[in-house]
Amino acid sequence: MSQDTLVKRQFGHHARLALSPAEESKADAQAHAARTMWNCLHAWWQMMPKEKRTLANADAAIRQARQDIGFLAVLPAQAAQAVLKTYFRAWKNCWEGRADAPNFKGRFRSVMSVDVPQGRDLNMVRVHRRWDMANIPKVGRVRFRWTKDLPTGKRSNPENRITGARLVKDALGWHIAFRVQSLENKPEPHTGPEVGIDVGINVPIALSDGETHEHGEWLTAREKARLLHLEQRAAQRKRHRKPGERTSRRLHHTYDQIAGLRAKAKRRALDWQHKTTTAIARTYGTVVVEALTITNMLKSARGTVEEPGTNVAQKTGLNRCVSGEAWGRTVTLLTYKTARHGGTLHKVPAPGTSRRCSACGITTPGSRESQAVFVCRNPDCGWSGNADHNAARNVLHLYRTGLALVPAAGRAVVRRAKRVKPATAR
Repeated sequence: MSQDTLVKRQFGHHARLALSPAEESKADAQAHAARTMWNCLHAWWQMMPKEKRTLANADAAIRQARQDIGFLAVLPAQAAQAVLKTYFRAWKNCWEGRADAPNFKGRFRSVMSVDVPQGRDLNMVRVHRRWDMANIPKVGRVRFRWTKDLPTGKRSNPENRITGARLVKDALGWHIAFRVQSLENKPEPHTGPEVGIDVGINVPIALSDGETHEHGEWLTAREKARLLHLEQRAAQRKRHRKPGERTSRRLHHTYDQIAGLRAKAKRRALDWQHKTTTAIARTYGTVVVEALTITNMLKSARGTVEEPGTNVAQKTGLNRCVSGEAWGRTVTLLTYKTARHGGTLHKVPAPGTSRRCSACGITTPGSRESQAVFVCRNPDCGWSGNADHNAARNVLHLYRTGLALVPAAGRAVVRRAKRVKPATAR
């Protein structure tokens, strides 16, 4: 097989771990040691002058810390080196403007995680059609849920291998995230049709060909009632806590129960997004979406003391609904899935797509009668239909007329294509 037809692909795979109480205790101890190592590095960084903040000096500092602080020895040496590299990478991202400066990691505010930098240390063995076993340094052989074929890393094809993993604990327990590298055939160009996508709240995903992808509530009625009860209980216990008093174990337990229900809802939403975006990437060759600035859309309407805002409660509820739909994550999933299937994803300017008539191309005031119905007020047109379908057709029309957004120097600019395709089937 020619090397020109192969492409190197790197992706992650998330699996659920089944740990015994003893193994879970060891994993917790390593996660707390990794967090403490991060905080020690942060304190060392703040104390050292700029000329001494080097990787070699930091490495010597963490080696000395592992000797002086006894419980840091539970963290494998390679995992400690991974904390060091992650900390220096965080500063590099800060200097390049991609993230904020690294900060102190609190016990209850940070995510518990441990890195396994070397994939060869895992020594995975398939034991059942649903379960596999992996070796975690200083924890032992642990089982994880087998839901996807992973490369074995045989000598016949060394490019297909697991380069490392990361243990992560959330509200539903411990999970393992594998870093996988594989050599695959370059996908053929997708010959499917073009489609425009409009995202919303009542209709999460509307396509320009008339199809919609909807979902129900992420929690059942019983789970929602349980969540409301737990939130009321937490508010009551927090109200009776005196200023400066430590949070009780009962309140922490209530917070854990709330986090568990919210994590379950997030897991269901992510599953729906993965299935929906995979179906779209397999069906369509060109996917066009709006370039939405979601951070600006989520700004509060509270205002200031001198100029208080209006409809603050309504805007807060809208912001909560927009955040729950996770439109940015949908675009991220579509980006790499369309590329993997040989398709392309394009972004077009968002202003005006919901107010323009997709039949006559004229924007008239009052055409958007309601959230779901669009009626063109142009006397020569009078087209009516679903408002989300109309917006999706406008999104596709912008792409067909040659408007596309391309990143340039950290911002998006409009590019007009040289060849304009006929837009007869808008």
